[in-house]
Amino acid sequence: MRTLGDRGGRPLIDCDIHNEPALESLQAHLPDHWVDYTSHSGFRGPDASDYPPGLPLTARPDFRSGDGPPGSTLAQVRGHVLDAWELEHGVLTCNYQASSVHNADLGAALAAAVNTWQIEEWLEPEPRLRASVVVPSQDPVLAAAEIDRVGGVPGFVQVILPVRSLVPYGNRRYDPVYAAAVRSGLAVAVHYGGAAGHPSTPSGWPTSFVEEYAGMAALFQSQVNSLIMDGAFDRFPQLRVALVESGFTWMPSLMWRLDKEWKGLRSDTPWVRRPPSEYMREHIRLTVQPWDAPADPEPLGQIIGQMDSDEMLMFATDYPHGWFDSPEEAWPVRLDEALTGRIWSENARAFYRL
Repeated sequence: MRTLGDRGGRPLIDCDIHNEPALESLQAHLPDHWVDYTSHSGFRGPDASDYPPGLPLTARPDFRSGDGPPGSTLAQVRGHVLDAWELEHGVLTCNYQASSVHNADLGAALAAAVNTWQIEEWLEPEPRLRASVVVPSQDPVLAAAEIDRVGGVPGFVQVILPVRSLVPYGNRRYDPVYAAAVRSGLAVAVHYGGAAGHPSTPSGWPTSFVEEYAGMAALFQSQVNSLIMDGAFDRFPQLRVALVESGFTWMPSLMWRLDKEWKGLRSDTPWVRRPPSEYMREHIRLTVQPWDAPADPEPLGQIIGQMDSDEMLMFATDYPHGWFDSPEEAWPVRLDEALTGRIWSENARAFYRL
């Protein structure tokens, strides 16, 4: 049984568990037209490959088995995460990149099939699970229609968007997505990865996967910058955003920088009526894996203190990705009990309204 040292009976909520469908498992949920189309065209699924299958980072060795890729069945997730970690809840972050399909109608049909698959194969048989609504974010109107279709289904707690986007997420083109999320009482998760046609750094294309992966933190910062400075939180005061697989140690410096520049340039954005750091603390949460902080309580405490909030971090394993070899390394520090309890479960419980 995997434990986080001595949990002392404290509950644990995992905010990043990947479940991934194969195209074959979606056929029963696709209209006949799209079954014929995908069969005749040789379509095998979205071309976005956020984690190349053979990369050691993609899955821990003990999670690889002969019954399909890790995260492809409920039995795997139960055995590897839900039961093994004795989770109270697990939030599924299905990273099926319907947004990378250039035919937006096909992308919408695939997203709908994925969400129906999640309802029937995951949420209905497993009450501990919560899920993310997959949407064709390349067409915000179609995305909003899908949110309205399934947003009220018990178990869905957020809409998932890739951090790589056509334009930054504060842009008004995405307002239909946020309006639909707010109508359904859902959060929005901005997750690592995205369509392969979009550069993975703010300044163009890198030459290696490690550059792409390490540079993704800069994209998360750009999205936070846009959501605040382009007024998304002012247009949608109830909007909640989770940054998943983003790291978190960069947040204090971004808070300081945006507050500083806003004070001198606030006439550029008169709709931003408060310091940007206040929007971050109110609207944004971050998952803790992949871990990018020192495994020492003193510097970690300083980072949390610089955020000036004990509500922003949420526990995650990022299953099945290979970030740690032992359970204790998933949360390699010991903080005071109250703060530990918030990060392990209470922040997620409040944010997702569990």
